[in-house]
Amino acid sequence: MPVQVSAGVLPWRRGANGPEFLLVHPGGPYWAGKDAAAWSIPKGLVEPEEEGWAAARREFEEELGIAVQGRPVELPPVKVSSAKVVHAWLVEADIDVSDIRSNVFELEWPPRSGRRQTFPEVDRAGWFPIEVARLKIHKGQRPILEAAIVRLGELGRDEALEA
Repeated sequence: MPVQVSAGVLPWRRGANGPEFLLVHPGGPYWAGKDAAAWSIPKGLVEPEEEGWAAARREFEEELGIAVQGRPVELPPVKVSSAKVVHAWLVEADIDVSDIRSNVFELEWPPRSGRRQTFPEVDRAGWFPIEVARLKIHKGQRPILEAAIVRLGELGRDEALEA
């Protein structure tokens, strides 16, 4: 089975008590009642011949309706399943997520009803401190968050990733 490659952005900002990370909640009926281990970094599939950072920026804008700004710091790739690898970039950016505008997808809902409904790919986004982000992020993406925490720790308290 060929490996699918996804690319995403993990924005962070300086919170009152340390770094906060931006995560998105998937839209649609399957995820509607789920919270713990349901959130994700904004990400999606890398198209053939597309560079990873370009795909990550494109997916971010599609899922939030906002262009990401800032200097990307590549994190180690993470194998989230036997057939999928996620490449992620850490970016310092204080983004207002109160009015996101996600792209949509269509799904037969309820199943076998013959009725198609449209749902947002992302139904909400939020900023979370480290301990909350660890609880909310999908388990396959936890290594991305942990690598980001290590990277920020390597920078020291007063050094910043320049925007």
